[in-house]
Amino acid sequence: MNKHAIYHIPDVPYAYPKNNETLTVRLRAANQDLGTCKIYYKDRYDWTSPFHVKEMEKNEETELFSFYETGLSLNRNRYRYYFELIDQKGASVFYDERGFRESDLRQNEATAFQYAYIAEADVYELAEWHKEAIVYQIFPDRFCNGNPSINPPGTKEWGTEISASSMFGGDLKGILDKLGYIEELGVNVIYMTPVFPSSSNHKYNTADYFSIDQQFGTLDTAKELIRKCHEKGIKVIFDAVFNHTGNDFFAFQDLLKNQEQSKYKDWYFADSYPVSEEKVNYYTFADNIMEMPKLNTSNPEVREYLLKVAEFWIKEAGIDGWRLDVSDEVDHEFWRAFKKTVKAANPDAVIIGEIMHEASAFLKGDQMDSIMNYPFKGAVADFFAKQEITAEQFDDILTFNRTIYMEPVTRQMWNLVGSHDTKRFLTECGEREEAVRLAAAFQFAYIGVPYIYYGDEIGLSGGEEPQSRNCMVWDKKEWNNSLLEFFKKLISIRKSSKALTQGSYKTLYAKENVYMLIREWGKERFAAAFNNGDSAAEVTIPISGTELFTGEKISGGHTLTMEPMSFKWIRAE
Repeated sequence: MNKHAIYHIPDVPYAYPKNNETLTVRLRAANQDLGTCKIYYKDRYDWTSPFHVKEMEKNEETELFSFYETGLSLNRNRYRYYFELIDQKGASVFYDERGFRESDLRQNEATAFQYAYIAEADVYELAEWHKEAIVYQIFPDRFCNGNPSINPPGTKEWGTEISASSMFGGDLKGILDKLGYIEELGVNVIYMTPVFPSSSNHKYNTADYFSIDQQFGTLDTAKELIRKCHEKGIKVIFDAVFNHTGNDFFAFQDLLKNQEQSKYKDWYFADSYPVSEEKVNYYTFADNIMEMPKLNTSNPEVREYLLKVAEFWIKEAGIDGWRLDVSDEVDHEFWRAFKKTVKAANPDAVIIGEIMHEASAFLKGDQMDSIMNYPFKGAVADFFAKQEITAEQFDDILTFNRTIYMEPVTRQMWNLVGSHDTKRFLTECGEREEAVRLAAAFQFAYIGVPYIYYGDEIGLSGGEEPQSRNCMVWDKKEWNNSLLEFFKKLISIRKSSKALTQGSYKTLYAKENVYMLIREWGKERFAAAFNNGDSAAEVTIPISGTELFTGEKISGGHTLTMEPMSFKWIRAE
């Protein structure tokens, strides 16, 4: 037995309350090392009764590790437990918080792991609607110009050449005008990049957090948009950056004017005085970006101001949550206070971090609900778009991504394949539409929240930003209508399937270019198979049912041939 690989701690994601009555427990071991993993458990104050014994289920595997999991329930929700690990040859060891023992631990109960109590306040509550979300990201300046009378100076003609500073006049009225299109597409969440006053087209250098940029409309326009979205069953997520402000924000302007005498000098991080925009002798976002001075969120006044912002837009405008820019550069204590403020204003509001890597420190249930899942995006691009990794490597990346989070967090990950910060996915695929279709079919079959960047559904292409922030095309003759109908069908099937929105997930097969998964919810079973190769592949589908795009009848257990760069979605019958 490879004891070096064994790992468990009585904390997230290896021990956490699934609900008020159930403790989820997870253990890691070397891949294929164990034959059986048992857990012995009882009330932490019970010194006389025998332990309950339960065999744990192996529910995830990577190249290096196997993960075992189970749920425990006891009357008072106070747990003492240890593990018996039995290898493939039948030899066993026992494992508690002191490590390994050859003999049963029942004579040494004091050293068992303990999860002292499931407190109601520690149970992570996810918004039920978010499990069934399909996100549509809009970059407001580039979506639709609905009110040319509020165009900013220098507005360019729609669809012309893009530069880093281009303004095209897209606004909230334009989004309102196109709600019919969005509704027909079938998405149920709109996420907009910032709409607050700012000197840039992207609006991440905020000048005022309490109003709408006049080039987008007014507070009343925003309220009307949110109200009409809600009437159509569409949630609205706003974007904000609390890591930094714009250099034209009132507090930074006061610092520039009054220097060390400014009452806002502790809102920022000055390296020396006088603070100078020319020298950029203050902490900024990224590398000396003059327009984006970093906020000191440890300052109580800064925290109070930003928490009022968080509450204002939920209560005043009715938004359904926040997407938070550069959120991993803001302290955890601020995000804990932020969550309390947001959930008090609306318990069903969601909090999504922009973190472009693994983010377990922010996703323990006390801060954010989810992140933009860039590790997913990277894996999908490497497998489907670039064909640089094998199905085995692809599965390893995704499995690791699932095992570092609580299961309800995994269900809420925003699984994007592109955004305003990346190449358009069609461009990343080398303009190969078949690769886009495979990636989208996988995205919508996978566990988590599918995410569409505006225009991808009609075949927009574009390189690195700002080229990825191109204007939406509204001339239907220029659309890839076949691709649009494909996305509509993906969305429709996803929304009609509890297996896809709420079901369990399991990888069935991952080898070379072929990948197969299964989702289950009650009696509903859904399997998806993908041939990401340039030659035909033979696969054996484990369930009998109907292929949802062709109507083909599939017999479970029979080998069938998949064409190059193709997929099958099968619902069991």
